[in-house]
Amino acid sequence: MKKKASVSHNEWMIEELRDDPELAAEYLRQAMMDMSDAESRGAALLALRRLAEARGGMAAVATEAGIQRESLYRALSPKGNPTMNTLIAVLKSLGMRLTVEPDKKAA
Repeated sequence: MKKKASVSHNEWMIEELRDDPELAAEYLRQAMMDMSDAESRGAALLALRRLAEARGGMAAVATEAGIQRESLYRALSPKGNPTMNTLIAVLKSLGMRLTVEPDKKAA
C-alpha cells in the first residue's frame, strides 16, 4: 500500500487559494481587517505572501508589480511595513484592489 505524500498546511492553503479566486479574496479581506493593529499586521502580510505564491510566486508578482523581488520579500515579511504604493501594486498584480468600508465596531 502506497503512502500518500503529506502536504504542509502552507502548501495546501496556497493550492486552495490558487484554485478559488473568491476564497482568495475573502481570505485576504479577513486577514486585512486587523492590519491597522501593528501586532496583527503579520497575519495580513502572510496572507498577501500566500496569495503571491498562489499566483505564480513572489518573483512573478514582484515583476508584474514593478518591485524588486527582495523588496517584496521584505515588505511581506511578518515585520514588514509596505508602502501604500507597494500594497496597491501587489494587490493589482494579484487581480485585486483596495477598498474601504465603514468600521461597524466604531458605529
